Amino acid sequence: MDIQFILMIAIFALALAYIGRLIYRNFNPKSNSCSTGCGKCAANFDQIPDLKK
Repeated sequence: MDIQFILMIAIFALALAYIGRLIYRNFNPKSNSCSTGCGKCAANFDQIPDLKK
């Protein structure tokens, strides 16, 4: 086999692994506090006086 063909297959496999990792991390949240697990919905409710009950 040609070295360029082997390098092309290796780069393609790495790209597929990277895309697969992105998809896997998108559908598996890090915590159970949010449905997506992205962390952008984390709010500090300590500074809101009405919700300190």
